Amino acid sequence: MSEERGRLAAYWERQQERLDEVERKRALKLPTWRTRKRRRALSVLVVAGDLILIAGAALYQTGQTGAFLACWLGGGVVAGGAQYLLRILTGKMSGGFSMRLDEREREMRHRVTYVSYQILVALMLFAVLYGLLVPGPKAGGAMMACALLITGTTVSAVILGWSLPDDDPEDFEGVLPA
Repeated sequence: MSEERGRLAAYWERQQERLDEVERKRALKLPTWRTRKRRRALSVLVVAGDLILIAGAALYQTGQTGAFLACWLGGGVVAGGAQYLLRILTGKMSGGFSMRLDEREREMRHRVTYVSYQILVALMLFAVLYGLLVPGPKAGGAMMACALLITGTTVSAVILGWSLPDDDPEDFEGVLPA
């Protein structure tokens, strides 16, 4: 039994070292973008892309296939690209293990996760009502549910991107090249 624990502890240590290396590499990405102004701009782009996806889903319901595809692909590119960049800029708070965060970061992450979960539940209730009450092809309800699910999953990064202060340059000493 203790041999098994030893192997698990060694595995966990290797995973922690790998995550530390990933975090160091991520910290090297976009160093001049790590400002509140840039994160807020990306947050707005994510919300705009999500709204375009929702508009596309509504257009699908009306049978406007060309407009649906333009909105769906355009919104996906805008929201997806901005979400990718925003996750880089919010760093370990949006994607790391809780134990790797300090107390302030952990508290903020838990708060943001709770709020985004509540928003996601409300969006899914809206999707159910939309699918049941709006006439038209039932696939339109599925498209709306998909658009709202994507929107709900981006909420936590949007909140973090909007509310986080500028990064402290001292946090990156020894990580970023001089």
